[in-house]
Amino acid sequence: MNLKIATEIGKCLSNQIRFQILEWLKEPEKHFPPHETLKHFNDGVCVTYIQEKTKLSQSTISTYLTNMEKCGLLIATRHGKWSYLKRNEETIKQFTDFLK
Repeated sequence: MNLKIATEIGKCLSNQIRFQILEWLKEPEKHFPPHETLKHFNDGVCVTYIQEKTKLSQSTISTYLTNMEKCGLLIATRHGKWSYLKRNEETIKQFTDFLK
């Protein structure tokens, strides 16, 4: 990890809601219901569920999640019309190691 990427991740995490989303995704089964179709969290949590939990507008949560994905904190997977997000544990580890 280099300083530029670490700085972008730091900016992303400077927002309390984005930080909270990352915390929720650490244990999705504790914070979200499984999607009706998939019935599991292997590919993450449906974006709709994240938006509902945050109580933010669709456009705001979309911007937040896109930024988190761009800096490598989240991995997105599509199933039909649904998007699912999960933590990118590799990037999170690299970031925490960089800070040591």
